[in-house]
Amino acid sequence: MSTEKTTEPSTTGFMISFIVPAYNEEAELPGTLRAIRSAAAGYEHEIVLVNDGSTDATGAIGEEFGARVISIERRQIAAARNAGAAAARGNVFIFVDADTRIGPEHVRGAVEALEPGCAGGGARLATDREIPRWGRIFFWVFTTLYFGLNLGAGAFLFTTRENFFAVGGFDEIYFASEEIFFTIALKRLGRFRLLREPAMTSGRKLRMYSGWKIFTRSLSLIFGGPRGVMSRKKLDMWYGGEREKRIG
Repeated sequence: MSTEKTTEPSTTGFMISFIVPAYNEEAELPGTLRAIRSAAAGYEHEIVLVNDGSTDATGAIGEEFGARVISIERRQIAAARNAGAAAARGNVFIFVDADTRIGPEHVRGAVEALEPGCAGGGARLATDREIPRWGRIFFWVFTTLYFGLNLGAGAFLFTTRENFFAVGGFDEIYFASEEIFFTIALKRLGRFRLLREPAMTSGRKLRMYSGWKIFTRSLSLIFGGPRGVMSRKKLDMWYGGEREKRIG
């Protein structure tokens, strides 16, 4: 296995591991990996793709783009991220969901936050392409409240290797909202910084599902508390496997 490196020397002394959990993401993954390659220019880095039980070309696409592909059969986002961290060689971990695009400002922002001692951080989010009007309102309300609490979203999170293992990684008791508990754990170690520039994540759920389904599932998670995310029950929007085909 070879570590992917840029032609320019690292300007920070960091080795960055981009950890990408994926399940049946052949449509979104190429754009995500291209964006990471471009964003990481100038830094020593690797991409670790965790292929969690995919039945499509996800693994092959990862290999095509020069990622180290780790295969597991857990169908759990927390377990996939932890598996990637266990295999990673870097001393900086950046977690990027397989349907999320980052830019150089996100990598630079993560490094600049960690260098003076932040425990970790994330970024606000924006959605790609067009989404329904109700979806834009829902997304704005949700993200305003969520990021107002200085919580990290799983689509883009960063920390150091040392801090990741100090907090025990992502708690595999949870099948959703694991990033909230991870953020809280990092905050016990130090400052948690949200970057100003949003990462671009897929708005496919807002296109694929009705407003009523998203609203009721969201209420179920809120009022169900931690116990409500300890199994895949009622988490079909996350674990059902439906995918939107990208055009162009």
